[in-house]
Amino acid sequence: MATNHVPVEIYLHSEYEPDADYVDGEIEERNLGRWDHASWQQAIQRWFILHGTEWNLRVRPELRIRVSPTRYRVGDVVVVDHSHPKEQIITHAPLAVFEVLAPDDTVKRAMRKLGDYEAMGIPQIWLIDPETNACYLFTEGKLIPATHYGSPGERMYFAVHEMEAFLD
Repeated sequence: MATNHVPVEIYLHSEYEPDADYVDGEIEERNLGRWDHASWQQAIQRWFILHGTEWNLRVRPELRIRVSPTRYRVGDVVVVDHSHPKEQIITHAPLAVFEVLAPDDTVKRAMRKLGDYEAMGIPQIWLIDPETNACYLFTEGKLIPATHYGSPGERMYFAVHEMEAFLD
């Protein structure tokens, strides 16, 4: 199947519904989420909004991130340091990014995306499967089952069981 190369300038000045990733000149459509997908996105956002002032951070859904000069990814939920400048497209490594699997997502495609985040230097990269509520931390190219990151009292803390209280 032939694909068309799209210049990055065209991607950056185009709107996609839903937004799309840009990988080495190709537009990669993102799978649409469903109720469980959106519910997890909302729960994560609510958790970090609740702690935003205390932890000096901002949280945004579906935000474009320039992970390299030829790759832009759209994170399901992105947590950024409040002290970093506001950017329409993120160029500073966020504090965390959360990807919530959609029913049609593939592991291969998700791993490439998570690898791009890791190459950018994002310290917390999460993958959540809303069908099973399984959560994974991506580190050194691997998915590790995880129930929390950090501990209460640290600058940023994330606990899966506390997120589940926000699920609708």
